[in-house]
Amino acid sequence: MARLNPTSKSVNRFKAADQFKLEGGAYTDIRGLIQLRHAARVIDIPELNKMHNPLSGLLSSSFRGRGIDFAEVRIYQPGDDVRTIDWRVTARTQTPHTKMFQEEKERPVLILVDQSSSMFFGSRQVFKSVLAAETAALLAWTALERGDRTGGIVFSESGHREVRPRRNKSSVLRLLHEIHDYNLALNRNAGNDNQAYLTEALHNVRRVAKHGSIIFLISDFQTFNEEATRVHLRELSRHNDVIGLHISDPLERELPNPDLYTITNGSARSRIDTAVSRHRRAYQDQYLAGLDTIRAEFARIRSPLIELSTEQSLVSSLSARFSETSTA
Repeated sequence: MARLNPTSKSVNRFKAADQFKLEGGAYTDIRGLIQLRHAARVIDIPELNKMHNPLSGLLSSSFRGRGIDFAEVRIYQPGDDVRTIDWRVTARTQTPHTKMFQEEKERPVLILVDQSSSMFFGSRQVFKSVLAAETAALLAWTALERGDRTGGIVFSESGHREVRPRRNKSSVLRLLHEIHDYNLALNRNAGNDNQAYLTEALHNVRRVAKHGSIIFLISDFQTFNEEATRVHLRELSRHNDVIGLHISDPLERELPNPDLYTITNGSARSRIDTAVSRHRRAYQDQYLAGLDTIRAEFARIRSPLIELSTEQSLVSSLSARFSETSTA
């Protein structure tokens, strides 16, 4: 990505972003997800370079021409398409009039939110699952604020729920409630060994996404190594703009301070010695190798991958990442 060179407008946006402090925790707060609508004004979703649909965009166009939505009738001018002449108005006024149309420039926004068991983890003030939920809420409110049809899919090992994109507050609220329900169920998903949930989610979004959509994929990508997952992602990127948001925790990248620790998965316990340097290197190398795989795949499909950590402020960091993406 290009180095960020902030303008006065972006600097003011970053200052405003710092005002939004989230409580974090192990589970989502539906009131907090709803209140994130107030932060939508400081997030600037980038317009990506790939325009798969000739009418695609993020906002309604001011250009008047042949399009989808009727705009107005005005007096015929030389060069106007004769096929757009309004013959009834012309006959009534005895002056040639033509119909004008407004091109539709909105793009459906689909937000995929991972609420699997691997996301139920955090060593700082927020769990990855909560950070993913808050990120989805912020994106959904921002897209709605810009007039886009907004929907999404929340998924985990136990299944998925789909919210079709619509341009209204009810659609966003329904998506947030679905995310909240899945988040509260995380402690009940232990023992589910379905490792194809990310692949299944991408398969489902391929079924519902219209060409030219913007698709946000929010996950820790723990099961990204399946070939089927890559195939679905590549097919989605052929006709849509895909933006990945990688959620991580500092403890996944590096073991805690050298000491002897007791760890448990809820049923069994084990002791690890984090003072052994080769163990520390192997642990970090394994994490970085997995992250490099994800980065390489998104680079291959020419889609941005935004990395978010549980130790960072969501609103300010997401605003900064999107600004970097826009200038890349």
